[in-house]
Amino acid sequence: MPERSQLGRWATDSTELTVPGRRLSELAEQAVRCTADCCGASSMLVETGASAAPEAGAERSAAVTHPDLASLVAVQLRSGDGPIPAALERGAPVACADLLSERRWPQYRAVALDSGVRSSVTLPFRRPGLTVTLSLYSFRPGSLHDAQHGPVRALGDLAATSLVRDRSYRAALTELEQLGTALRTRPVVDQACGIVMHVLGCDADDAFGVLRRVSQGTNRKLSDVAAHVVARRGRGLERELLSLSH
Repeated sequence: MPERSQLGRWATDSTELTVPGRRLSELAEQAVRCTADCCGASSMLVETGASAAPEAGAERSAAVTHPDLASLVAVQLRSGDGPIPAALERGAPVACADLLSERRWPQYRAVALDSGVRSSVTLPFRRPGLTVTLSLYSFRPGSLHDAQHGPVRALGDLAATSLVRDRSYRAALTELEQLGTALRTRPVVDQACGIVMHVLGCDADDAFGVLRRVSQGTNRKLSDVAAHVVARRGRGLERELLSLSH
């Protein structure tokens, strides 16, 4: 089936889709292709702390399949009212069979009708620390009733899982980079500690504490402070080091 081949291709394209925006664009585009009577889609990633509500202090990324749909997402984010905020709050799909007779979300309803959209459904996919929403739109009323039970659910689940994996991967790369930086700067820090030990007649822990206080007091990186001490061989720094040793 086409949907299965798309899911398989998506799962193997991790090197090209690790940027959240590209994941979201792929999700929206694939959802439109496999949903009858769907005129467009939008997807949004809401990243929060594990204990934070999706709406509070969240970082958001979004993608749409057509520029006109950007206003439908924007009006909901501005007003805090609409299918997307409702789906985020409930953790369940939110559907509107006919916006012409809808009484909820007046601002969203006005923008949607002005764009020709008559019906929509928004599906949330929650994972620890993030929620992905997928919204489908149609020019026809009542045409998206069964969409939330179709292949878009599998697409959304895969997108959310992939975004969690991508975030873990980026975090691991950042940690490796920080470790690499620490390993590269360790020799100069050790040299600086040796110089401070000689100047002050202190042990290694106290010498490191002095360098750290200089770093904090001057808002400079510890490695930069250490390089300065090494370059000066401690000369001219005795008074400053002594004042920081207590």
